[in-house]
Amino acid sequence: MHQDASTAMQIFPVAAVIEFISSFVTLEPGDIISTGTAAGVGHAKGVHLKSGDQVEASIEGIGALKNTMV
Repeated sequence: MHQDASTAMQIFPVAAVIEFISSFVTLEPGDIISTGTAAGVGHAKGVHLKSGDQVEASIEGIGALKNTMV
């Protein structure tokens, strides 16, 4: 595992992000807002996704989304 972070670590609170986005687009049930990544991976560490890597994102009480990179 390269990251383990929560929304509490974001620069902008979740409510502020939703308020900002909904000021210019109508959010519908099922919409996903991608906010980026927590510190510790990517260009800064020279770690990049490659074919075969698995990415998992989870929301407590809802479930997990797993994707394999191709």
